[in-house]
Amino acid sequence: MYQVLRHIARTGIRTEAPPEPASEDVVARRLHGTILRTLGRALTIRYVDAGSCNACELEAQALGNPYYNLDGLGLRFVASPRHADALMVSGPVSKHMAIALRRTYDAAPEPKLVIAIGECACGRGIYAENYATMSRVSSVIPVDVEIPGCPPSPTALLQGILAAIRESA
Repeated sequence: MYQVLRHIARTGIRTEAPPEPASEDVVARRLHGTILRTLGRALTIRYVDAGSCNACELEAQALGNPYYNLDGLGLRFVASPRHADALMVSGPVSKHMAIALRRTYDAAPEPKLVIAIGECACGRGIYAENYATMSRVSSVIPVDVEIPGCPPSPTALLQGILAAIRESA
């Protein structure tokens, strides 16, 4: 033991250099900065399921887990369209949901963004064209950004949200 202590006293305490921040942290900080520069505050999103199979909804819910940390990026889901800056719509618009989607769009304050997520919302999915739907979201309300995928990954959703923010700036 005495030799170990003597060796430490002679050489001193050596440590490694602190690690560089993870690339995800850099991207997250850049995204948060872009949101704050564009809006001056957090972006609030109202999620609307217009008749989807719920696969897109599951991926959107995954944005709230600690890995993607949606709240840490300055993005929040809200319950009322009156508090929303953006509408995130999934699924082909069923004929019964067309009026509700239109009312939700009208209730959101200006300026508002509309993000269609999933193949069905973009008019290309297996449920997009049939007797019970109005087809794509853009046939009912104007859409700013379409995010394809069945379902789109949470990363693709974040990229689409960022694209919508950049378009509005």
